[in-house]
Amino acid sequence: MHVPTTPSILITAGPTHEPIDAVRFLGNRSSGRLGAALAREAARRGWSTTLLLGPVAEPSTDTAVRVVRFQTCSELQGLLREYAKESDILIMAAAVADFRPSVSAPVKAGKLRRTNKPLILELEPTPDLLAEVAASRRPGQTLVGFALEPREALFDSARDKLARKGVDLVVANPLETMDSPTIEAVVVDAAGRTIPTPGVMSKPDFAAWLLDIIAHHHRTA
Repeated sequence: MHVPTTPSILITAGPTHEPIDAVRFLGNRSSGRLGAALAREAARRGWSTTLLLGPVAEPSTDTAVRVVRFQTCSELQGLLREYAKESDILIMAAAVADFRPSVSAPVKAGKLRRTNKPLILELEPTPDLLAEVAASRRPGQTLVGFALEPREALFDSARDKLARKGVDLVVANPLETMDSPTIEAVVVDAAGRTIPTPGVMSKPDFAAWLLDIIAHHHRTA
């Protein structure tokens, strides 16, 4: 199989915001820094790079990076269906909400008013976007997932995600990575091999380190 020396890469980054009403949402503290760093580094290498970026202040990216914005899990799902099959490498670094307000309890168009009574939100699970992409992957694609877990659960979570999702590599990183300028992580592959970072790294340095690993896997898979 011919593997292009300048692959096309699709990266997801940032949180999702799942609306409760016109002004409130369910979200998380993901900053999108890591995904933006990965996109900048991929573009620097001459790769055709698309960044699907959630609702964060847009980090500075290379002008060669195509940035497409999303807000919700549903919007990201639609973008993945549009872009994923055209990419040689997909890195799912976005922190997608696991739950959203239930469709059986529609989002209020205006603003919920404060009352003295408790407010009960009915939540439903969001679609498993990584599993959906893996199920429709084309031959030759490299899929990379992320596992954000407490340190004591990193390896078990990464191995479980590899088995359940059908991806090639999982980057396991501790909870304190979120909204931090640094990262310490371990990459786990489907054969059970682990590659830890050489200590704590800045996210730009980590992006270059990780893309070296991904590029090697893509060339030799």
